[in-house]
Amino acid sequence: MKSKDIKDAAPIPESNPYKDFTARLKLLIRKHPNLITTTLSNIFTMRLIGNKTHGDLAEIAIAEFINQYMYDFKSIHVGKDLFRAKEHEEDITIVNEVNNEKFPVSLKAYGVGPLQLSTDKESKMFTRLQQEGEEIFGEDNLKRVLLDPAFSDLTRLNVLPLIYDEDKKRCNILVFDYDKAVSETANIHHEDEGRGRKHPVYRFYNSKGGYICEVRYGGATANALQRGFWTNTKNALDYFDSVTNGWIDYSHNTVLVRLFSHALVSTQKGHEIALEKIKEDIQELKNASGLTAR
Repeated sequence: MKSKDIKDAAPIPESNPYKDFTARLKLLIRKHPNLITTTLSNIFTMRLIGNKTHGDLAEIAIAEFINQYMYDFKSIHVGKDLFRAKEHEEDITIVNEVNNEKFPVSLKAYGVGPLQLSTDKESKMFTRLQQEGEEIFGEDNLKRVLLDPAFSDLTRLNVLPLIYDEDKKRCNILVFDYDKAVSETANIHHEDEGRGRKHPVYRFYNSKGGYICEVRYGGATANALQRGFWTNTKNALDYFDSVTNGWIDYSHNTVLVRLFSHALVSTQKGHEIALEKIKEDIQELKNASGLTAR
């Protein structure tokens, strides 16, 4: 399917505030890579505390990174209680302070490989694909499916995936290019359960047979990690934009683990003193990078 066909059939948004944001983030990281390297190293150090700890702390870390270093933007951490009641999948809300555009962002901290981009709680996508049979190809058929309202939420996906390769101690912020994925989809194929899968999937391939993404079964017997819209950062790398301009090496900050352990058994007074020292350190980072205060 050609990009032009999709554009002719669907309304073109005037602007995409999330894409504007990621472009600015990419520029900041290119100019000051040390800032994101420090932040990501601290985030993935949290895996020393627990395998899932880094994911929750990544949300508040990236929100604070935006507030400290991206002066035209401010970020608010939504929190898990609010998240459950939200209409959108989001962990943080970002506001462009120049034009007051406000948009939600979902943070994903995944190891390199399979990556869930949307849960599809109502199984709209899989059900819609089932209506077409086991093999979907041809411009008209693909256009009819991919422009269907069942897939409309994917056009508004604001997912910021923090991808780590623990063996090589490197990380990458990889944003999936859904528009490119749609425009290059040549075939959608149903595959039954097997090869480690408990549920069937519909996989999307390009004209060369290359893997792009997949929709996993979302029925009553599937949990949140067995359904929805997925891709793979190993097999579909051509459909990602690296905000960090490629892989960056990280190292564990064991002092941070000690700081957390001491903070948990100390008083608020001690926390306030430590916070002031940390604020001074952040200001030194800004000064060294030539960034002015808000």
